[in-house]
Amino acid sequence: MHRRTFLHLAGLAAVSSPGNAAALDYPTRPVRIAAGFAAGGVDITARLIGQWLGDRLGQSFITENRPGAGGNIGTEAVVNVAPDGYTLLLAKPE
Repeated sequence: MHRRTFLHLAGLAAVSSPGNAAALDYPTRPVRIAAGFAAGGVDITARLIGQWLGDRLGQSFITENRPGAGGNIGTEAVVNVAPDGYTLLLAKPE
C-alpha cells in the first residue's frame, strides 16, 4: 500500500468515527484566552480572535492578561490547567 493511500484511509477513518460527534457541541461554556502580555499591546489580537470566534460559535471567549517574564507566566498558567480545550494561549513568535 502506498503511503498516500494509507494516509487518505486513515484520515477517512478518523473523520467518520462516532467519537467525533462530541466535538460538534464545543464550546458548551466560556473559553479563556490567556495572553502573556500587558493590556493594550499584543492582547488586542487575542480580543479580536475571541470576538470572531464568539460570533461564529455562539459562546463567549474571555481574554485574560498574564504579563511578565516574556510571556512565560501566561504560558505556565495554561500548562497547569486541565487539558479540556477551554483555555487557549496567545503566543507571540520571536
